[in-house]
Amino acid sequence: MTARHQSSVLSYMRIGITNIEDQGYRMEEQLKEIASEKNVGVIINDKLSCVDHLAEKVNKANKIVGLIRRTFVTLDATIFKSLFVALVRPHLEYANQVWSPHLVKDIEMVENVQRRATRMVPELKGLSYEERLRRLNLPTLAYRRARGDMIETYKILTGKYDGDCTPGKRT
Repeated sequence: MTARHQSSVLSYMRIGITNIEDQGYRMEEQLKEIASEKNVGVIINDKLSCVDHLAEKVNKANKIVGLIRRTFVTLDATIFKSLFVALVRPHLEYANQVWSPHLVKDIEMVENVQRRATRMVPELKGLSYEERLRRLNLPTLAYRRARGDMIETYKILTGKYDGDCTPGKRT
């Protein structure tokens, strides 16, 4: 049988910290225990942590920043901002309501992508991060996450979502 026709392996993820040593079975097939799972583009591990997702997204964003650096000989503020907002920032913001970092080291890891990227603009090199952002008219990524959370909270509290699509709301 070719790989294409083989049945997919069934798996499960144990959530939390348990020391139970058991074997999972379903219809006489052994289930495979996994430590993390990617669902709707977000990687979540068995401790309900998104550290793997965070590392993957920061790595991807840094690769794109490197590609921009190698592709453009000269990079002014306008071109940089357009490229960063269109190509890099979406990787750092997709589904951040789910994986938003709360540890200082994780917040800094995400912010460092933008911090390093803004140094690529020659006219901004000697400035502080805050001043580079001011000149580029860019907010910090932490600010954007907080703003997005507030917008979502407002939408939920004021019933802006369709009641048929929002769990818990009955019409």
